[in-house]
Amino acid sequence: MTETNVPHPKIVSRDEWLTARKQLLAKEKELTSRLDAVNAERRRLPMVRLDKDYVFEHAGGKARLLDLFEGRRQLIVYHFMFDPGWDKGCPGCTSFVDALGDLSMLQARNTTFVLVSRAPLAKLEAYKALRGWNLPWVSSYGSPFNYDFHVTHDESVAPLEYNYRDKAELEQRTHEPYFMSGESHGLSVFFWINDDVFHTYSTYARGCEGLTDAYSLLDRTPYGRQEDFEDSPPGWPQKPTYG
Repeated sequence: MTETNVPHPKIVSRDEWLTARKQLLAKEKELTSRLDAVNAERRRLPMVRLDKDYVFEHAGGKARLLDLFEGRRQLIVYHFMFDPGWDKGCPGCTSFVDALGDLSMLQARNTTFVLVSRAPLAKLEAYKALRGWNLPWVSSYGSPFNYDFHVTHDESVAPLEYNYRDKAELEQRTHEPYFMSGESHGLSVFFWINDDVFHTYSTYARGCEGLTDAYSLLDRTPYGRQEDFEDSPPGWPQKPTYG
């Protein structure tokens, strides 16, 4: 069958295509350099010591935020939208977890990844089994954790804020009323020294797009990918040796 009226890129000769491709390549390399510079700046972002001892529930019982590190230096938390009244997790967050690749590189680079939701543990475990996931997933039910990191919105509990916008700024964004109450998603990074836990970074909304592979997740941490090419502060760890 002959297809007609199919939307498609312009058809050109091989030489014309190569010229256009090289022009785009220059822009891609410029973007890569800019991303490297932003990642380097992120690794130098200051951090804030947490003054609350958050407690979560997981399959083994109660756990503090420090316990979630599992002895590694860095912790990445994905704030998975799952209200206590829901029976299933957010479809968007579900797609995010489905898209996650092999994250074993994180552990090799002293980093732990965990999902955190406000729904009770029994609901998380049931949904985890339904989806066939094996990632660690803990419940923050009864804890102020979600409110303090601005992924659960209830003005009676904490001032409204999402994606670094306060209530007044959120009210101006009339096309996004869902950021005024209920659950939202995000990703936060933590670091520990001795018995102290520090908050180093959080991103929300479209800032989480593409953070589904080990490299992009490591780019959000203070230690980064730990590769030689990175512009990191003196003394930062380098790529581990595999035995």
